[in-house]
Amino acid sequence: MFDTISTKGTAFVDEYGRTRVFNGVNYVFKGEKPEADGIVHFQNPLTTENLKDLKNKGVNILRLGLTWAGVEPEMGKYNDVYLEEYRQVVRDAAKEGIYVFLDWHQDLFSGFGLGVGDGAPAWACMTNKKMSKPRFIWAEGYFFGGAVFECFDAFWENRPLAGRGLRDRFCDMLAYTVRFMKDEPNLMGFDVLNEPYPGSEGGKIFRTLVRHGAGTLLGLPAKEKVKRLKQLTGKQVMEALEVLDEPKVYHGIIDGATKRLNKFDTGVYYDFLCAAGESIRRVTDKGVLFFENSYYGNLGIPCAVPKPVYKNGLREKNLAFAPHGYDLTVDSPLTNKASTRRVDFIFDEHRRKQTRMGLPVLVGEWGGMVAGGDEYPALEHLIAKFDKNGWSQTYWHYSREIADSKIFEILNRPHPRAVAGTDLDYGFDRTANAFTLTYTGGQNEKPTEIYLPTAPKSVSAPEGYRVTDEDGCFLLTVPAVSGDVRVQVTL
Repeated sequence: MFDTISTKGTAFVDEYGRTRVFNGVNYVFKGEKPEADGIVHFQNPLTTENLKDLKNKGVNILRLGLTWAGVEPEMGKYNDVYLEEYRQVVRDAAKEGIYVFLDWHQDLFSGFGLGVGDGAPAWACMTNKKMSKPRFIWAEGYFFGGAVFECFDAFWENRPLAGRGLRDRFCDMLAYTVRFMKDEPNLMGFDVLNEPYPGSEGGKIFRTLVRHGAGTLLGLPAKEKVKRLKQLTGKQVMEALEVLDEPKVYHGIIDGATKRLNKFDTGVYYDFLCAAGESIRRVTDKGVLFFENSYYGNLGIPCAVPKPVYKNGLREKNLAFAPHGYDLTVDSPLTNKASTRRVDFIFDEHRRKQTRMGLPVLVGEWGGMVAGGDEYPALEHLIAKFDKNGWSQTYWHYSREIADSKIFEILNRPHPRAVAGTDLDYGFDRTANAFTLTYTGGQNEKPTEIYLPTAPKSVSAPEGYRVTDEDGCFLLTVPAVSGDVRVQVTL
């Protein structure tokens, strides 16, 4: 039922040589506290009915997040109950034809007993500083949090803890998790760390961005203390966002942080990716390894990570780029009004990174919209952009509320899943309700498969095509043919 997915150039491919495209969502449970039995459980609201509903809305992949604290709540003691609960979700997804890739999630390094962030267990937090609860947004620890800085510094330095480096302990946990999950047929790959943060260097990057932003946007002295930004009026914030809609201004602000972040990417983060990749490949040679941009890369600061090279001198063959990107309005009341120009800036930079590295892209996180209302300009704009780029994606994030909202109406569009050829060009014209796909057909055994959310009114495709009803959604299959192929569907 599940084809083996690997990478070839800038495409995901199956064993039949077809180009594969994935359309999905995130589900990340961030709870890390033991329950009454003393065990950290995965409190999974993803029922089999939810997964069936996702399938019927065009989802064929799930980015499934777990945490280090859940897997290894005590040093050296792994939580098989937690992992078995996750494995059951993977198996339930398989029944609906949904692939899964694992995400070892973190926000602010750890929950610090406050439930503010998630990720590492308490024993892995090598700091004496206390973590404060945020006053405005959850991410404040990335900007001002000495405990967050120190914990990440210890992690990147692989500081010894009970005779073994902290980063090495994380890699041991990766290997244990992969060994537990590796034989699931729908397990597509591994996203080894969510939004890596540069530690103390990240604090310097934030201060650099503030200095540039304060001077450029608000007329504040370059050395004005950060606390002044918390005193801005709503009108000043709106005026600043309008100015930041100009790409040259936006670029001018983030450019000052590029050198600092590139140093982290090419040294510290690269070394970690090599170590993490080696730990996984010692367990299995199957599955795609995904790497992300760092936390500040979400703003469009260029990602400079090279392709990992392991100790034996071999490069990772099944490697993919899984960038994240959010507008400045995310986590605010304005999130549904995100600027299309700013998100263009962010994902155009990720496109340049893809071109430099020659890798396929699956956008790991984007969106973050709130259900309610009818206007989601950046969502419509970006999903069309991803399709134009030939990118796969997993929207942030799944909830029952989101699944029944306008958001999923936009995400639930016609798209190819498997194409018996190369040089894809596809997109959905919402005004005309028309989907078009062109490609160069090759010598493939299997047909092209196109997901359709509703029954088509008309189809133009090579002879022998078929449309089948799959529980209310539809699958268009087109026989494998050579030469230039064009498929057009009107809904």
